[in-house]
Amino acid sequence: MPEERKVPAIISSMRPDGSRMMIRTADVKGRFIFWRRVVFVLLIGLYIAAPLVNINNNPAVFLDVAQRRFFLFGKTFNAQDFWIVLLFALTFVFSILLVTAWRGRLWCGWVCPQTVFLEALFRPIERWVDGSREQCLKAASRPWGAGKVFRFVVKHALFLLMAAFVAHASVAFFVSVPAYITMIQEGPAAHLSPFIWTVALTILFHFNFAWFREQFCVVLCPYGRMQSVLHDQDSVVISYDYNRGEPRGKLAKPAPGEEAPRQGDCIDCKRCIYVCPTAMDIRGGLQMECLACAQCIDACDEVMTKLKKPIGLIRHASQQELTQGKRRFFRPRIFIYAAAILVAFSALSFSLAKRQSFELLVVRPSGFAPWILEGSKVYNQYELHLVNKRPEISPYSVEASFLEGAHIIVGLPKVEVEPFSSIRIPVRIGVERERLREMFYGEEEGTRAAIPRVQMRVLNLQTQELKETSAPFIPPGRTVLQKEMGEP
Repeated sequence: MPEERKVPAIISSMRPDGSRMMIRTADVKGRFIFWRRVVFVLLIGLYIAAPLVNINNNPAVFLDVAQRRFFLFGKTFNAQDFWIVLLFALTFVFSILLVTAWRGRLWCGWVCPQTVFLEALFRPIERWVDGSREQCLKAASRPWGAGKVFRFVVKHALFLLMAAFVAHASVAFFVSVPAYITMIQEGPAAHLSPFIWTVALTILFHFNFAWFREQFCVVLCPYGRMQSVLHDQDSVVISYDYNRGEPRGKLAKPAPGEEAPRQGDCIDCKRCIYVCPTAMDIRGGLQMECLACAQCIDACDEVMTKLKKPIGLIRHASQQELTQGKRRFFRPRIFIYAAAILVAFSALSFSLAKRQSFELLVVRPSGFAPWILEGSKVYNQYELHLVNKRPEISPYSVEASFLEGAHIIVGLPKVEVEPFSSIRIPVRIGVERERLREMFYGEEEGTRAAIPRVQMRVLNLQTQELKETSAPFIPPGRTVLQKEMGEP
């Protein structure tokens, strides 16, 4: 039996004394790193294009928080649609849970912005300025000199420019590209708030991608801490074939006449550690630091190919597969996550399909009693709060109905509402006192018949969308009504 595997007692980026060890990764070639770079290019291209490309005369993605309006791929939303964001977030979270239970931390290694920007933008700058991992380690051990200072300044100047680029691209999601260009031309003094945000993000990105790096994934990100409860023995993760690789050791030829010692395929070259962005030793088993980037697979396959041994010593496999040779996909948590995704996505799709371009709410005017006595009539006053969620001026018709013969006054039966604006429309409903008493109050004291509700309808004359709502008509009490009518 192979000896028990050694699991590190501390995280891989920490020295035994608790100080942080700056990780310098070695470059790697292989099928996984190739496809990851393709994904990185596509994601960064989407990130840059989203606020630039127009759909229906608006940016594909524009989050105008100041005006509480949001443009997403041709659809427009406002603050009243925030509950749709919750449904989207639920769908996204359940999808992440399903993918994690199935294939591990694919999000971290392939799609997470922390990984995408670090590996696609900042790490190549570091390799171009500082050279390979071996050159970086040698330079770090040398005392500071003119050459070392020059490379340090050049590297961080490029880091700062790249951080500024990412910061400007991020702010463009919230102010739109044309407005952002105008702000830059007019200078920081005229637009202080966007300027402060851009500078703050530039400093934050520079700190994160130039120094903090993998510590964000290991220390700050809660997703990594949750892996122990999101994975199970059937989750397909980056795995080291312990039975095949152990006992590990350097290649050595036995002396003449001696029997070659039993040795696994792992030659302990530590190449898998050197290429890992968190410097984790996958041979100790799955650990919190693993980002599922698969760089250790590419590195190990490259070594195995040179040794003319089968690739796959490190590969995507479940613990169940490595120990029993079986891989099981269908299991309770997969069904639970899939069902949760189906429910959340169905609710999201239904909400988007039924979503209308305006909101309607009936409120009572502040500072007024529920009813007003004027002459021979009892009046109720209402306000229709109409919100236009469209990016253009929209015309509406407003109607109200109540009892036959009721006196109905709609302040604005025809109205045009500005884009992403709201308006309050007064509505008055009056009914004769005698009719109220006859219809709603019986002969016995304390009895009152049910009162019908006031019906209100608003029609968007452009889209023909119709919304209906109702509100109660509140009459005065029996005693008040009799007193006002001069009855004993």
